[in-house]
Amino acid sequence: MALDFKGFSFYLVLSAGWLFLLSSAEEKPADCLHQAAQLESSLLKPTVLISILARNAQHSLPYFLGCIERLDYPKDRIAIWAASDHSVDNSTAMLQEWLRRVQHLYHSVEWRPTEQSSCYVDEEGPKHWPNSRFTHVMKLKQTAKRLWTDYILFVDSDNLLTNHHVLTDMIAENLTIVAPMLESKSLYSNFWCGITPQGYYRRTPEYIPIRKWKWQGCFALPMVHSTYLLDLRRAASQALAFYPPHPEYPYDLDDIMVFAFSAKKTGVQMYVCNRNHYGYLPVPLRQNQTLEEEEESFTHTLTEALIDYTMEPSQYMHTRLRETRKMGFDEIFLINLKRRSDRRDRMLSSLAVLGINATLVEAVDGKALKSSQLRALGIDMLPGYKDPYSDRVLTRGEIGCFLSHFNIWKQVVQQELQQVLALEDDVRFEPRFYSRMATIMGNVLRVQLDWDLLYIGRKRLQVKEPENWVKGVSNLVHPGYSYWTLGYALSLNGAKKLLRAKPLNKMLPVDEFLPLMFNKHPKDEYMQYFEDRDLKAFSVEPLLVFPTHYTGEPGYFSDTETSTIWDDEATETDWDRDKTKHSCEEQSEDVRLQTSGLW
Repeated sequence: MALDFKGFSFYLVLSAGWLFLLSSAEEKPADCLHQAAQLESSLLKPTVLISILARNAQHSLPYFLGCIERLDYPKDRIAIWAASDHSVDNSTAMLQEWLRRVQHLYHSVEWRPTEQSSCYVDEEGPKHWPNSRFTHVMKLKQTAKRLWTDYILFVDSDNLLTNHHVLTDMIAENLTIVAPMLESKSLYSNFWCGITPQGYYRRTPEYIPIRKWKWQGCFALPMVHSTYLLDLRRAASQALAFYPPHPEYPYDLDDIMVFAFSAKKTGVQMYVCNRNHYGYLPVPLRQNQTLEEEEESFTHTLTEALIDYTMEPSQYMHTRLRETRKMGFDEIFLINLKRRSDRRDRMLSSLAVLGINATLVEAVDGKALKSSQLRALGIDMLPGYKDPYSDRVLTRGEIGCFLSHFNIWKQVVQQELQQVLALEDDVRFEPRFYSRMATIMGNVLRVQLDWDLLYIGRKRLQVKEPENWVKGVSNLVHPGYSYWTLGYALSLNGAKKLLRAKPLNKMLPVDEFLPLMFNKHPKDEYMQYFEDRDLKAFSVEPLLVFPTHYTGEPGYFSDTETSTIWDDEATETDWDRDKTKHSCEEQSEDVRLQTSGLW
C-alpha cells in the first residue's frame, strides 16, 4: 500500500506539472498575438489619381503644377493622368516636359496623346465651348474615372491649391463628392447653391454666408465644379458618368451640368467644404474674350494668392520669365521698410508676375527716429492737428511715412523725372491692372491733360458728395477729400508744388497733406498754413489698388498707427483708426462687387 500510495503521489505530481505546462502553453500564444499586433505596420494612404486637363494654359501651368508638387501627400500614392486639349500655345510641350521629369516621383504617370488639330471645327475662338469640345472633355474625364485608384481629384489647370493639406483634408471628410471651396477676388467660387429649371446657376440666400465663411463646415449642394474629390471606393460612384450623359439629361451640353445631373439621378450628394482656406480660381471669361485676357485674369488670381502665400512655379519645368516694363513712367517706386521683408518679397513677386519693373525705395522707419533727428530735420507738427478718429497727435510712424514720400518727391525733382508711379508695399492689385493703368495714362497723354497728381488707390471720406468726371478722359474723376497714399502717379510739376509747400515744419499725415494741396480738406484752420493749394489732382475710377488688409482683419498691421507720438519717445500708441472704418470699407467693397457684375 505504501508503494501504491507513493506511486499515486508521483502520478499527482506529474499531472500537476503537466497541467502547469499546459496552462503556460495556452497563455503564451495569446501573449505572442498581443506582441505581434503591436508590431503591425501602419496603413498606407489611399491611392489618388490627379486628373490634369490643359488647354492653352502655358501661363498657368508653372504655378498650377507647383501647387500639385507641394501637396502634403505621399507621391508614391499618387498617379498622374494628363491630357492636352487642342492647344494653340505651348501647353502640350510644357506638360510633357513636366511628366518626364516627375515620373520617378509619383506612383505612375499617364499621358493621353493630344489631338493633332489646335482647335475644334465648330469653335468661334479659343474661349468658345461648342458641343464638340464639351463632348471631347467629357470623354476624357470619363476615361480618367475608369482608372484603378481609391480617389480621383479633378482640378482645373488654372486653379491654385495653396493649402498643402487640401487632399488629406478632403479625404478625411469621408464623402463621395466633396470640393474644397476656392476663392476669387469676386464672390465667384467653385460651387452652386441653386440651379434654375434650365440647369444654370441660381443665386440663393445660402451662397454668400458660405462663400464669405460666415458659415463654416461641409454643405450639401446641387453643384460643385473646377476642383473636387471623388471617392471611387463607394458603390454609387460606379454609376456616376460624364459621358454619355444620363438618358434623362434635359439641359444644354456642359460637362459640369452633366456630371451634377448624373450625381442627382444616382442619389450621390455633392458637398463643398470651407473649414479652411484651400486655394484660388480665376473668374471665368466670356466666350468672345482672348487668350491674352485669360492670361491677365490668371495673373490677377496669382497676385491674390501671393497676399497670403508664397507662390513658386514648378521646379520640374522651364519657366520663362516675363519681360518687365515701366508702363510709360520714367520710374516706378516701391516704398518698403527694410524690416518688412515679408511685404517686400510679396510685392516684388506680384510686380514680376504683372510684368512691372519697379525700383525699391527704403522707407524711413518712424519707429527708429530719435527726437534729435526730428529737430535736425526741422520737423514740427502742424499746430492744432488731431487725428479725426482717435483725437491723437502725429505719430512717428506717420512722420516716417511722410518722409518716405517726401524723399521720392525730391528724387523726382533732382532727376527731372517727368512722371512716376509711387506704390506702397501693402497694396492688392485689381483685375487687369497693367492694361487699365496703361490705357488711362495713354488717354491722359492723348487729350494733353494738365495734371500733377493722379490717385490710383485712396479712401473717399465724403462719399455722399459726388465727384465729377473729367471731360474727355474715361475713368478719371476730380477727387474730393481722400485718405491713403497706397498708389499715385506724380508729375515733375506736381513734385515741385509739393516741395514748395515746405511741409516738414508744419507736418501732418501725408494723406491729409495731399487733399490740402488740392484745396479739398474740410479743416479751414489747416489750410491757412499752406498758401498755394493749386495741385491739379485727379483719381482713377474705379480704383486700381486697395489695401491687402483692413483694420480688424487677420493679418492687418499698421506701421504708421502703431508707434510713438511725434514729440515723446516714451509714449507709445496703439491707436488704429476707428474700426467703423473697416465696416464702412466692407460695405463699399460689397457695393463694388455688385456693380462689377461678378456676383
